[in-house]
Amino acid sequence: MKRFKERDGFKKHILIVDDEFVNREILGNIFNGLYDVTYAEDGEQAMEILREKPYDFALMLLDLLMPKMDGFTVIKYCKEDELLKRIPIIVMTSEKSAEIESIRLGAIDFITKPYDMPEVILARVERIIEFAEDKNIIQATEKDSLTGLYTKEYFLRYISQIEKYAPGTKMDAVVLNIDHFHLINEIYGRDFGDEILVLVANELQDMIENMHGGLASRVNADTFYVYLEHKDIYGHNVLEKINRQIYERTGTQNIRVRLGVYPDVDKAVQPEMWYDRAVIACNRIREDYTRNVAYYDKKLYDRAIYEEKLIRDFYTAVTEKQLMVYFQPKFNITGDRPRLSSAEALIRWKHPELGMISPGDFVPLFEGNGLIQKLDNYVWEEAARQIRLWKDKYNVTIPVSVNVSRIDIYDPKLFDKLTNLVEKYGLTTNEYMLEITESAYSENVNELIDVVNKLREKGFKIELDDFGSGYSSLNMLTTLPIDVLKMDMKFIRNMLTDYKNLKLVEIILDIARLLKVPVIAEGVEEENQYKTLKDRGCDVIQGYYFSKPLPASEFNLLIEKDLEEQ
Repeated sequence: MKRFKERDGFKKHILIVDDEFVNREILGNIFNGLYDVTYAEDGEQAMEILREKPYDFALMLLDLLMPKMDGFTVIKYCKEDELLKRIPIIVMTSEKSAEIESIRLGAIDFITKPYDMPEVILARVERIIEFAEDKNIIQATEKDSLTGLYTKEYFLRYISQIEKYAPGTKMDAVVLNIDHFHLINEIYGRDFGDEILVLVANELQDMIENMHGGLASRVNADTFYVYLEHKDIYGHNVLEKINRQIYERTGTQNIRVRLGVYPDVDKAVQPEMWYDRAVIACNRIREDYTRNVAYYDKKLYDRAIYEEKLIRDFYTAVTEKQLMVYFQPKFNITGDRPRLSSAEALIRWKHPELGMISPGDFVPLFEGNGLIQKLDNYVWEEAARQIRLWKDKYNVTIPVSVNVSRIDIYDPKLFDKLTNLVEKYGLTTNEYMLEITESAYSENVNELIDVVNKLREKGFKIELDDFGSGYSSLNMLTTLPIDVLKMDMKFIRNMLTDYKNLKLVEIILDIARLLKVPVIAEGVEEENQYKTLKDRGCDVIQGYYFSKPLPASEFNLLIEKDLEEQ
């Protein structure tokens, strides 16, 4: 009987329940040394033992006819208890009619008295314990413990099963995402975040029931998948209800849910691809608060193919220098005439097949997939090299500011990368400035401030880009370690036609004076804009009024012109 001995380094624990001492002894001898055995003389005693230690037992052998509480009642109680119903029950009886009733109530097997075949009993007990443990593992991994929805793995498995039996039914793949969910956990705590997730899960379950069937899954922290029969219009009532409840609980409209739908899925491709496409649709409205639902269509498909090509060609673009750094000049307007004072490094991509690609096409794409860090590192190197070339050629310094993305902030090698570049090209930190967008300060503020303080201690100048775009508060300005404010171009664009925008420009200039930092106005395109900003005390202007972004060879002409006018 060696094959029945303890497995996995420990003995399984079984409970034998029988009012006859002789039967308990016989069974005990059969299992002796192979399992840990606990005995109960009747149903009441068995229930006391089970309720005290519900996780201890791998199996119960149960007599049916006992005083105080019979075996049928024990089975009934166990199957109604969430903790005990996982324990497989083998009934022990000599009554054929009782076997059927016990199985109907929830017993998994039966052993006929008298116990004259120990090898058969041991084999059946071992096999049933194995099946029960496998079942419990499946149940534990099948559903998300928080929401009760399917895990991604089982969700996709069940979709495959559905397609076997209903291959011709039109179906939709739906993705739901909670915008800025990390802010819920950071501001309100993880327990509150869990409440929101459960709220969303419950609403999805209701949606499935109202649509007469479907599947739902929570695939990660803030994303849900749904599989439903095709319909033409989606989610407005559900989304409005969820978003209203989130707003009532948080008081902010920045946290909302949005849907991406891949309608009438192409069943010639794998389900994973359906949801990739639904995610693409969902992501298209990440920053668009005018709508909550987006559909995957031919236009999005073509866009996805285009973006996939950009991602695939990125590394070749780096090695072959298809990526070019342009420089947009900044002019100091505090004196009698504008003077070239510095520049911002901007990226351009001259693709051998697609021609000049707008940064608006690839920068947000790379921000989303992590390639932005490699792109930034490329720009940083090229900008530092160009500052050195200008110093050597013209014996002047043209400081250049480079963008530091949110993902760069959390790079443990950030400080070393920047200081090594400055040292490599013989620059000072005053010549190599860093731009950080205002939105970066909305995430993990304390860590960001620590990083920026460390950079400033080394001498780097920090420009706060896109100031006024809607993330920071006036109170926050007192803690931000910055050296320059860059005013968001939205204010400049509308300040001559909208009095409120003009007043906001004046307020930002007043704030900068209070903080004793200069202001750079971006997006200046007209002379009236230039004069208005100069009259109100703006320090530096950047925009097409003076110059569009230029390759280094054309920027040289601006330097030469400025030197001639000195």
